[in-house]
Amino acid sequence: MTLTKSSVIEVLKGVIYFTKGDNIVDLGMLDELEVAENSIRFRLIFPKLGEASVNIVIGAATKALKDAFGEEVKLEITPIAEKDKGRGPLAGVKHIIAVASGKGGVGKSTVAANLAVALARSGAQVGLVDADIYGPSVPIMFGTENMQPGVYEKEGKPVIVPIEKHGIRLLSIGYFVDTDKPLVWRGPMATSALNQLLSDADWGVLDFLIIDLPPGTGDIQLTLAQSYSVTGAIIVTTPQKVAFADVKRAAHMFQQEKLTIPLIGLIENMAFFTPSDMPEKKYFIFGEGHGQQFADELNIPFLGQIPIEAKIAASGDSGNPIALDENSAVTKAFDLVAKRLRETFQ
Repeated sequence: MTLTKSSVIEVLKGVIYFTKGDNIVDLGMLDELEVAENSIRFRLIFPKLGEASVNIVIGAATKALKDAFGEEVKLEITPIAEKDKGRGPLAGVKHIIAVASGKGGVGKSTVAANLAVALARSGAQVGLVDADIYGPSVPIMFGTENMQPGVYEKEGKPVIVPIEKHGIRLLSIGYFVDTDKPLVWRGPMATSALNQLLSDADWGVLDFLIIDLPPGTGDIQLTLAQSYSVTGAIIVTTPQKVAFADVKRAAHMFQQEKLTIPLIGLIENMAFFTPSDMPEKKYFIFGEGHGQQFADELNIPFLGQIPIEAKIAASGDSGNPIALDENSAVTKAFDLVAKRLRETFQ
């Protein structure tokens, strides 16, 4: 095998970090790889040093590279801790996806929940954070209002264990407060709550961590953009131009120089009405083609149209998001969006 960066990476994909159940490349543990004529140098990022798994992984990587490129190849493998790299509990998360809108009422939380379900149905490992601090909806949508996340202690600090439902790991401020009473919090309290949901939880290994943002362009959005390595944002709109006017402001917020988060694409929710007994019918109540037009105006991909169906509200209220119903036209729409999203990162 010829010694190149790509060939080294392919070999290291065969080295498994059993603590997190995946290979060291896909987990993002490989850092500062340098390949010369007959030498390989890189760092491996571990949650913390001093554990037996550190030497086991380094030994496995050494053997794999020697077997592939010969005993004479010079290796320099340096283990470092996540805290020294500036990383933490989200190190096992491959893609953090924010779902945003400029205004309420466009079905953003419904889109986030059902997109998470569609991704999980496609075989991905998925988590969902309800970052809508003032109006949490995930507990109701997943039927987990009476459940509470677990907690364990690690290095003297409490670590939150997300609730798991329908194959998705869930966290929401709704699990920790009385949702019948309004949250009267200033911005710093809200952002502190977001940080706890993200950084004080054991998310493990995930392909996607979906973050359902509150509407608007406030403190939560700013904290997420400035403090976390967000892969990208999905913008949700409805077909009406008045909705898109607010959505456009949210999109432009992510494009500011100091807050740059790539815009993955736009989803048009409530794009048309489809009767349950006539799934082939499409009634464009608010006009046709607006979603594609909005995406073109923002110069981002158009990820798809989600129809209106009578069962959407009932399924969410029952704790079973509609994307679990394989016969629904809405499910097929979300499956297509999930497919396009996964293809984006292949």
